[in-house]
Amino acid sequence: MTVILRNVRPWGGEGADVVLDGGSIAAVRPAASDPAGSGTPDTAEPPAAVVVEGRGRILLPSFSDVHVHLDSTRIGLPFRPHTGSPGVWNMMLNDRNNWRSAEASIADRTTTCLAAMIARGTTRVRSYAQVDSDAGLERFEGVLAAREAHRNRADVAVIAFPQAGLLREPGSAEILEEALRLGADVVGGIDPCALDRDPVRHLDIVFGLAQKYSVPVDIHLHEPGQLGLFSAQLILERTKALGMQGLVTISHGYGLAELPENQLRELLEDMAALDVSMATIAPAGAPLPLRQLAAAGVRVGLGQDGQRDYWSPYGNADMLERTWQLAFTSKFRSDELVEHCVAVATIGGASVIDPQAQRLSSEADRPGLTVGDPAELVLVEGETVTAAVMDRLPGRTVIHRGHVVAEGLELV
Repeated sequence: MTVILRNVRPWGGEGADVVLDGGSIAAVRPAASDPAGSGTPDTAEPPAAVVVEGRGRILLPSFSDVHVHLDSTRIGLPFRPHTGSPGVWNMMLNDRNNWRSAEASIADRTTTCLAAMIARGTTRVRSYAQVDSDAGLERFEGVLAAREAHRNRADVAVIAFPQAGLLREPGSAEILEEALRLGADVVGGIDPCALDRDPVRHLDIVFGLAQKYSVPVDIHLHEPGQLGLFSAQLILERTKALGMQGLVTISHGYGLAELPENQLRELLEDMAALDVSMATIAPAGAPLPLRQLAAAGVRVGLGQDGQRDYWSPYGNADMLERTWQLAFTSKFRSDELVEHCVAVATIGGASVIDPQAQRLSSEADRPGLTVGDPAELVLVEGETVTAAVMDRLPGRTVIHRGHVVAEGLELV
């Protein structure tokens, strides 16, 4: 089916008609004129084409959420006051004590949350699925159910994630491997020093499973300062030794914001050389140094983390709002830097999920909307791209594989 997006503004530029065919962008041409006001543009469309009226809205690549915990969400359920206490282990225990008492099943909650994400413009997702001695594979199966329910609306990669660590509770590594055996797309790890207190053994397990099942690695790294640097260096050593360039992601990386300039520069150079990517959730206290990452050539993506769950009351399934948060926490004000946040949230994230996909070449790069690019797109309202980020209006059209899958924040 041919789809024509009529009168849209790619990256907020001049009006254009964009033709989609076979799941990719087939043509980009100046918007057809209608000088007589007849409602029929000068350029005739193929009889079988579906026309989507852009109404002058901005055309962007669709959002890529590369760090989301679908299995812990309470999106769509009654609000509960936050009950957690500080610290990764304490927050994990709070989730463990509450997740089974939710008003809906894991499968229902993951499916509802993913639907809300898609309706707001996200068509590429990398979701964690917690596997541990408490949950077993139940939460993993819930994420798989959401992926299946929306298989024609979004591409979802599932990370088997040992939220409770791999060494603190018996059987954790075995459950993690079982999830990989059942088809998990990525193997996760978490705080090798601070949580498991044995970084060599922790990373040996994670990278060993990655090698055994031929999957990428994604490691949560909440560790501060020099401890975070030490863990990052161990991750890079294994990446190099095992030839896993392009297949490793460090998520959060809070410690980077605390490093001296010379240590940060050296670490980013090493990450770029090994093509190790990063995922951020735009935290308030320790934002990633986005400009330095872009200058070094490190792939960076954005995610929403947990959404209104037992870890935090924040999150609303809207990656456009999380893009605003990325710009705000980075203290960006200029249009170029705010737009760079949009590029990170769209194409940047897509390249984290798939290292073979198009990636950002600089903080000024605005790719994803030329002939041959995937038809993963979103139309948003706004005078400029920056205005769209600031206003976050509801008039959106979401396109996955060349077909409209959501309109006005509702699935179609």
